[in-house]
Amino acid sequence: MLLMSPRGVAIPDLRQQLFNAAERVLQEKGPAGLTGRAITKEAGCATGLLYNHFADLDTFLAALLLDRAGRAGTGMARLPGRAGTGDVVDNLMDGIEVLFAGNLLALAGLAMARPSIISHLGEALADGTLEMDAGERAFAAYLRAEQEHGRIVADADAEALALALVGAAHQLLLTRGPHATDLRDRMRRTATALIDRVTPQT
Repeated sequence: MLLMSPRGVAIPDLRQQLFNAAERVLQEKGPAGLTGRAITKEAGCATGLLYNHFADLDTFLAALLLDRAGRAGTGMARLPGRAGTGDVVDNLMDGIEVLFAGNLLALAGLAMARPSIISHLGEALADGTLEMDAGERAFAAYLRAEQEHGRIVADADAEALALALVGAAHQLLLTRGPHATDLRDRMRRTATALIDRVTPQT
């Protein structure tokens, strides 16, 4: 989709350009640093462009969250279908990578830090377009499928394991940051520790 500058000049993919810039600002400065000026400066465009296409900053951030949630949801939806193949921890880490790559965990935290965004998500939340727990539910569905394949013990609590995985990912992002060199190693160690306890003994 081509958006237009105030002078009528088409700017290819301005929406994604602004979304990408907002994610970089969020990673570098946190929720408090997310201002229209900071986002457009990072994107290399005039501040007015953001407000020409979005009513206000919260509307823009809600659109960003919907966009990234949609992308992550598509990726996570494939996870249950991988049950019975490959390594369980590797599969879980691929799912975690989808959440990391889509910045979904950081954006969910942003929504909590800026409750005013939620009012702009009412329709999407009501009709199921946006599911804040999509990652957690995908992990649970995958683990239940692995139980059917006999690779996870039958009495394991798949929902609790899924919550632990997503919670650990949130905690690592909050305390270590998305660019920490040991982020994925620590997440893998956590996933391995959880799965080792529910893997059938041979």
